[in-house]
Amino acid sequence: MSDNPKLQNDPQDNTIKDPNDWVTGDEPATGAQLSYLHTLAEAAGEEVPEGLKKAQASELIETLQAKTGRGTGDGKAQADDDA
Repeated sequence: MSDNPKLQNDPQDNTIKDPNDWVTGDEPATGAQLSYLHTLAEAAGEEVPEGLKKAQASELIETLQAKTGRGTGDGKAQADDDA
């Protein structure tokens, strides 16, 4: 099997990358990341730290999505909160 991700049998395998391995992970978080983080943080009752990098923002987004049930695709946590 080739190490080239474009030649992998399962193209989904090359779409998920650990934020710590990102080439641009140490750059400041994007406006879109920060906007979404503020939306999630408000729903979770949390604050968004200042000066986040792209990789940190991505990890925090995943954490807050799990906490709020947003962006997970299953809606379970959101439905549980409404009960």
